[in-house]
Amino acid sequence: MSRYLRPASRLAASARLAPTFTKTAPAFATRAALQARTYATAGTKDYTVREALNEALAEELELNPKVYIMGEEVAQYNGAYKVTKGLLDRFGEKRVIDTPITESGFAGLAVGSALSGLHPVCEFMTWNFAMQAIDQIVNSAAKTLYMSGGIQPCNITFRGPNGFAAGVGAQHSQDYSAWYGSVPGLKVVSPWSAEDAKGLLKAAIRDPNPVVVLENELLYNQVFPMSEAAQKDDFVLPIGKAKIERVGKDVTFVSLSRTVGQCMTAAANLKKKYGIEAEVINLRSVKPLDVEAIIKSVKKTRRLIAVESGFPAFGVTSEILALTMEYAFDYLDAPAQRVTGADVPTAYAQKLEEMSFPTEQLIEETAAKLLRV
Repeated sequence: MSRYLRPASRLAASARLAPTFTKTAPAFATRAALQARTYATAGTKDYTVREALNEALAEELELNPKVYIMGEEVAQYNGAYKVTKGLLDRFGEKRVIDTPITESGFAGLAVGSALSGLHPVCEFMTWNFAMQAIDQIVNSAAKTLYMSGGIQPCNITFRGPNGFAAGVGAQHSQDYSAWYGSVPGLKVVSPWSAEDAKGLLKAAIRDPNPVVVLENELLYNQVFPMSEAAQKDDFVLPIGKAKIERVGKDVTFVSLSRTVGQCMTAAANLKKKYGIEAEVINLRSVKPLDVEAIIKSVKKTRRLIAVESGFPAFGVTSEILALTMEYAFDYLDAPAQRVTGADVPTAYAQKLEEMSFPTEQLIEETAAKLLRV
């Protein structure tokens, strides 16, 4: 069986060959510090991802009277994850609307209002629950512009937590990046940092196309520095443009959402242990995918490891490896690798759950094996 289909804990690296890199020993940093971005610019401020999303929603509600938010518990309860905290008091019940527990119903209502000219932000308490509304997202929202011959746009934003979440079992720990990324007519973004969260959500709300915003529950409370420019209400990130979070020359990590932070930690450990300089690309956008940024980095480093928390079969990393083979095969000095979630439903038991998803150690070991150190 392919090693990508085995639980993560079984992916032990094979015997190491003689080191080909000079070892260095920089001061060790904590995991949180390794996973956070830093800036040299003055005026930075710490934000949690939750605060960044809240600020983005407030700014867009203030800017455009056509924007409104609907979903379960978004109003009186301030949101299941408190992303919409304070928005009901500030903008009123016509702009921040609590719905019944009926994803199919309120997603359909939101799509209908978008087709009528409003700009709804439809929150799913988790993207797992959006399976109840997949017909509205895929058939009604994504395809209407095409089927109307370019006459009828559908400006709608679907958002909520996606992917691995601790201790919630098989039906609440699925990553839908590849699902929605495969649908023509949808744009799909997946933020990692607070700056990503704010800039991508604002871009999604302003985009005339339906946009799927795949957040991560475990990132909501994580703190990141936000640049002075990103704190302004006109800050928007372009959809379809990746960001190099760490510059390197020996191997390229391509990742998205929470696993970007894991790649940052693995890259720092590789530098400390072996002197390896790994380049980390934060995709930000699943569709459109920034193929140019990936290929440019691979041409420089000549090695690729793609990392995601989704299932191994037919995933985002599968697409990245396929595109690299198409456009950069002659530049690879070693076979491109991927690190993914295991091909099993996520267990509720903590130890089994830990075996189901990528870890910093697994990413580090995969890179060490690839580079033969």
